[in-house]
This record gives sequence, structure tokens and C-alpha cells, in this order.
Amino acid sequence: MSVFKDKVLLITGGTGSFGNAVLNRFLRTDIGEIRIFSRDEKKQDDMRHDFQARMPEVANKIKFYIGDVRNKSTLKYAMKGVDYVFHAAALKQVPSCEFFPMEAVKTNVIGTDNTLDAAIDAGVKCVICLSTDKAAYPINAMGITKAIEEKIAVAKSRMSGDTKICCTRYGNVMCSRGSVIPLWIDQIRKGNPITLTEPKMTRFIMSLEEAVDLVLFAFENGKNGDILVQKAPACTIQTQAEAVCELFGGKKEEIKVIGIRHGEKMYETLLTKEEAAKAIDMGNFYAVPADNRDLNYDKYFKEGDTKRATIEEFNSDNTYRLNLEETKAKIASLTYIQNELNGIPNLV
Repeated sequence: MSVFKDKVLLITGGTGSFGNAVLNRFLRTDIGEIRIFSRDEKKQDDMRHDFQARMPEVANKIKFYIGDVRNKSTLKYAMKGVDYVFHAAALKQVPSCEFFPMEAVKTNVIGTDNTLDAAIDAGVKCVICLSTDKAAYPINAMGITKAIEEKIAVAKSRMSGDTKICCTRYGNVMCSRGSVIPLWIDQIRKGNPITLTEPKMTRFIMSLEEAVDLVLFAFENGKNGDILVQKAPACTIQTQAEAVCELFGGKKEEIKVIGIRHGEKMYETLLTKEEAAKAIDMGNFYAVPADNRDLNYDKYFKEGDTKRATIEEFNSDNTYRLNLEETKAKIASLTYIQNELNGIPNLV
């Protein structure tokens, strides 16, 4: 029997790339109902029509709720009868969050607090919060607000009763909405040179399917308060751009470097040095357990942690680096890319 059999799953920000991937994965299983919670009625209508056309026999399992994580009352209504929550609602674009940091705070910080409060009040069994590598050693508003999201999730887990709360932290999800590969494909098809920020910049890369796998791993194996990370590979932005050029007929010699944008790093970190010192190796994943000491630090007398001085952070410069052929193969395996190469429209 599936753990999701006849259960109700709610996805905040569910009209995004992650929500679509979850629906594609789960809709034909024995899950009872999937609730899509978001604030954009147009995206909900597009999603409704898409799944009615592609999966008419199970599309009635999808229920749509208009609301905003900034508004706790809309969450409380949508949360009634829910068993599990995947919290994906967020402002994710680094430059826009730099210009409008309080908007990022309202969605990523206050929205997470509202979501977790509503879930705990409704007796939800498990909440998985989606985070990002930009939350580790954050330097931009998006990363800072996602780091606070993680802190809220860990803090709530200490008093969440029967509701398990975990976070997943991952790198760039290829071909997700607003990501760079769809932009490059569009530039190539218009006959324009593709643009990249900095050739030597490195990024973790993963597929939407791997993002869903990480969330499911956290759901099945995470303990309350854990942050879970996939051991993802990385590549340079130059390598990624050349791979897309080779797949879609772009001219590698015409790649245009436009410079690093607001708030961007040369490399990203999935585990800080401090987290790596206590992380649990779980094969293809790491789990960072919550620090569940209380505020009475007088109880804790110990020597300095000598292990920490020898541990490195896990970042996109010291993980496995994909070469051009490996990067091209990983990109080519994506459903989005196969659709683009075969002239099939992509909803996401």
C-alpha cells in the first residue's frame, strides 16, 4: 500500500514547475487528492485544461484553491482535511528580490510562517519546505529570506506536535520557470547570440524529477527539523551554454558575456562548513539534523569542536564537475528538452 493511498496532498505555489512535476508523477497513482494552492487564476486555468486534456481519467483528483501564503485565512481554508504539504510557494528570482526585498520577506518568510502555523493547526502529518542553495552563506535578499525560512521551519519543528517538518535544499533546477535554459533556446531560435553572466561561474544542476525525488526522500526518511540535500553535480555556466548550443544549433563562438547580475555568487553552497560537520551521510543525500538544545546554554560545557576545522563546505566548486558531453547528456535527457527538440509545446 502506498503511503499516499487515499491521502490529500496540498502544494503551495502549485502552478509552478515543481507542482506540475508532482502532478505528472502522482496523478495516476492511488493518491486521493492533490490541492493546488496559488494566487494566479490564469496559471490555474492553464494547468486545469492541460491535465484535463492529457489525463482526463484522473484530472478530477486535482482541486484548485485561490489564495496567497501571505494571507493565513486562505491557507486555513485550503488546509482542512490535508494529510501532507509540499511548501513550494516563493519569490525565487535573485535580481527582483534585490530590488524588492520586502516582497521576498512577505512571501518567503511570513508566508512560510503562515503555512506552517496553518498546517500544525490543521493536524497535517508532514510538511516539506523547499529551499535553495542560496540559503547557505546567503549574500542576496532571496537567499537571506530562504535562510530565514529554514530557521522558521527548524524552530517550528521543536513545537509542532505530530506534524513533521523538514526542508529540502537544492541547486539550479534545469528548465524550471524563469531559469536560463529556456531563455537560451529562445535566443537561439530568434537567431540571437545567447547571453551568459560569467563563464567561470559554477552551479549545481538537477532536473525537476530529481527535485521531486529529493522531496520524497525527505518525506520518507527525514526526521523532524532535518534539512536534506542531494549530492548534486555541477558545471560551469560556459559548459552549460555550450551544451545548449550543441543541442539546438546555436553558435558557441557568439556567446555573449554580460557580467554578473545583482546579488549573484561565483559558486553556490549546499552545505556550509558548520553543517557539514554534523551532516549525516545517507548515500545520495545528506541530512542536517536540527540543533535541539534549549536556550539554557549553561547546561552545555564542552571543548571546542576540532572536527569542524578539518571539514570543507559542500559547494559547486568542490563537487563533481560535469564536462561538456556529460552536461549535454544530462540536459538532453530532460522531458522539457525532448519536447522542445520535437516541437511539442511545454506548459511550464
